[in-house]
Amino acid sequence: MMPELIAIAGAYLLGSIPFGLILVRLFRGTDLRAIGSGNIGATNALRSGSPGLGIATLALDLGKGVAAALLARTLLGPPDAGWAAAAAGIAAPVVGHCLPVWLRFRGGKGVTTGFGVLLVADPVLTVMALVVFFLLAVPTRYVSLGSVGAALTVAAGGVLRAASPASAAALVLVAGLVIVRHHENLRRLVAGTEGRLGSR
Repeated sequence: MMPELIAIAGAYLLGSIPFGLILVRLFRGTDLRAIGSGNIGATNALRSGSPGLGIATLALDLGKGVAAALLARTLLGPPDAGWAAAAAGIAAPVVGHCLPVWLRFRGGKGVTTGFGVLLVADPVLTVMALVVFFLLAVPTRYVSLGSVGAALTVAAGGVLRAASPASAAALVLVAGLVIVRHHENLRRLVAGTEGRLGSR
């Protein structure tokens, strides 16, 4: 039981590191939560006025998802090895990013960290989700629309492609969490008030 607890806790803690918040505070001297949407992810870090900080946040959030998934795989095996492996390798890092204990469980939306996790868990599904993301986000410049579309792709892929019920459940859980975290964006999309990437 101890390796399972270590893997789940370690994956959660890795996922909970708020890189965007840390970088913007270090290099811009401001609180990222007071900028734009208030989110701590890469898209909002871009709104801090530094493309470099946005790119760095994107890379680090992706990297922590990869690192957490690899940690879980090292300790417990692939996500289809059981419920603990699926929880640690897929769900825990994204839950950590979305609900970090350090920020009173008010974190980001889990998209970039989720892609990092998915890259380790299922590279083919990662490509499928990325294609959907770009098909929706590039022509509309709505990052939120691309993110929700990618999450729905992951949920469908989890049902159709996962090697075990544990992996499928973890993928659907993560996709659902990402969509729920976008509830305000979805309301703004319906109302026509959602901000586009690159707009003020």
